[in-house]
Parts: sequence; C-alpha cells; structure tokens
Amino acid sequence: MRSSEPPSATRRASHASWGGGWSRLSTLEWLSLPLLVVIWHIVAVVMSSRFLPLPLDVAREIAELVASGSLVVDFAKTLARATIGFVVAMAIGLVLGLVLGRFRPADRLFGPWVVVGLNLPAIVVAIACYIWLGLTEFALILAVVINKVPLVTTTIREGVRSFEPDFDELADAFRLSTGQRLRVIHAPQLIPFILAAARTGISLIWKIVLVFEVLGSDGGVGFRVGVFFQFFDIKGVLAYTIVFILVVIAIEYLVLRPLEHRFLRWRDTP
Repeated sequence: MRSSEPPSATRRASHASWGGGWSRLSTLEWLSLPLLVVIWHIVAVVMSSRFLPLPLDVAREIAELVASGSLVVDFAKTLARATIGFVVAMAIGLVLGLVLGRFRPADRLFGPWVVVGLNLPAIVVAIACYIWLGLTEFALILAVVINKVPLVTTTIREGVRSFEPDFDELADAFRLSTGQRLRVIHAPQLIPFILAAARTGISLIWKIVLVFEVLGSDGGVGFRVGVFFQFFDIKGVLAYTIVFILVVIAIEYLVLRPLEHRFLRWRDTP
C-alpha cells in the first residue's frame, strides 16, 4: 500500500530526522570533554600521585605559562611549521594524485614510490634530513612534507579513479572546456577526498612536527615537552597537551567542519 504523503514531504521528514539526530550528536560532543575531565579528576584523587595532577592544578599551570609568554611563543612556532608543511604537502599531493589517477602508465611507474613513502618511518626521514641539512627550519618542514605527500597522493588518486565516466561523456556532449570540466564535473567529485586528505593530514602533521621538534629545534611545543620530560615535570607536559588538544578541536570545529558543510551541503538537498 502506497503512502499518501508526497515524495517531497517524505524527503523533508527524512532530512528533519537527520537534523534532529545531528543536534543530539552535537549535545553529546559538548558533554564529551567535560566527562573526560571528570574522569581525570576522579582517577587523580584516587591515585593521589604527583605524576597525575588534578585538572585544576594543570589549569593553573596553563595560566602561568600563558602569563609568562612561553606557551604562546612555542605554539606560534609549531603552528607556523605545521601550516607551511600542510599547505606544501597538500599542493604537491594534489598534483601527483591527479596525475597518477588519470594516467595509468604513470601510476604503474611511480605507484611503488608512493607505497615506499607511505611505509617509510617518519623518524628515519627526520634524522636523514637533519643529518643532510642540519638542524634547520627547512630540514624540519621538508621532513614533514616528505611524510605527508604520499598520504595525500594516495587519497586524491583514489578520488580521481572514482570519477563517473558518464559525466565525462556528458561533458563531451556539451563541449565543455577543460576549465569547465574541472569546475563543474571533477571538482565536486574530488572535494570529499580533498577534505578527507586535509583532515587526516592535519592530525598527522601535528604529531610529526612535535616529534621532529623533540629531535632537534630551538623551540616549539615538541621542544618544550622534551624539556619538561627531562625534569619529570608532568604538570607542564599535561598543560601543553591540553592546549594542544584545544587547538586541534578548534581547527576541526571552526575550520574543517564549516568547510565540509559548505562544499558538501548539496548531498543533503532534497
């Protein structure tokens, strides 16, 4: 028996239900971090150890580090390094992914290189760059780019391979230029893969930059955490870790998710 409700109304109801689910999910997300802090507080009280300070003590440490200016300077250095490495790696990986995805001979020739890059230990790349180029900013950023490019290339290549051939035939029928094909047909299909590469890339680059800063740099979050480790200053380590987490969350919710909503909202159009 068919429903008397028109299809458009059914779609609107479906999207309303989806929106309600998203609202409930957002509420749970808001409760997630406070719940983690409560659990941390309970565990710290039960353990009563100087190696697990209370959240309030760490908050005071953050305030002192901000007041002294060291925390702001260190995060500025790390953010600058991560941003440069991210932009360069995304640009190179996007070009390589497009080439390997569209031209099978190139993919067969250079595909093994990508596999090697994906499985090459980041620590080896960092040490090699530091030995060859010295403990410089260029060596650090180059090591970050080398580690990030294979991941972006692989993601974009898979996105290009997933292009619908029917759309290319449609472009031929309408005699679209190369620029029009890229803007109207290829870009909408590739944007989800670009966003996926960006999200995984940001999380990966942050971690890599911190490790490389511990190995050799004159400042930054990784460098400062390494100093705290030498003095067994767990309060300082947790203070930088908390601020680091807050920065990552801000990037996710204030940058990546709005971009994702803007470029992929056509998926939710009834």
